[in-house]
Amino acid sequence: MGRGKIEIKRIENTNNRQVTYSKRRKGLIKKAKEITVLCDAAVSVVIFASPTKLYEYCSPSTNITEMLDRYHQHSGQRLWNPEHEALSNEIKRIKEENEKMQIDLRHLNAEDITSLNIKELMTIENDLENGLISIGEKRRESYKRMQKDGQRLEEENMHLRYVYEQQMEAMAGKVRDIENGFNHLKVNDQYEAQMPFAFRLQPNQPNLHNQMLLD
Repeated sequence: MGRGKIEIKRIENTNNRQVTYSKRRKGLIKKAKEITVLCDAAVSVVIFASPTKLYEYCSPSTNITEMLDRYHQHSGQRLWNPEHEALSNEIKRIKEENEKMQIDLRHLNAEDITSLNIKELMTIENDLENGLISIGEKRRESYKRMQKDGQRLEEENMHLRYVYEQQMEAMAGKVRDIENGFNHLKVNDQYEAQMPFAFRLQPNQPNLHNQMLLD
């Protein structure tokens, strides 16, 4: 007795729907792998069981992005706007440049150079020589800049020293002037102390002066 024909419609029972989905999904992925091997075809399968649950399969010789690009080219349908496409191309370009820089860096470190030919090795040698020349020039420029900065600092130091010495000399002159004035006042006091009492009387005291002479 043969199997009855199954009506293709949504399965209302949640458990039965989940079981059927799991079986059919595995069968679909299996068929995609078989056609990839048997027919040398590029196959890509993307399945969403829910808004967040993703299952996918892609032939080992390609990837989802390449498959979408090929679909875009052959179908003529735009899968994304030009801004996204330009951004994707820019990301691809940067990725390729980064990979090339990584390879060049390994070559400069003498890694993975056995596969290079004579011309490529000579190019690397020239790059290294140019790099050494550039480093030497940068080092000389840095040395000259350090010398110039050192000379400028020395000149500033000499100027500050000169200003300091001038200030110290002016301060010493003021101290000497103060000391001389103090000594002058001290000498006058001593001179007045040694003078006779009669000679130290002021002219505005004539009566006192005459009285002392009569005595």
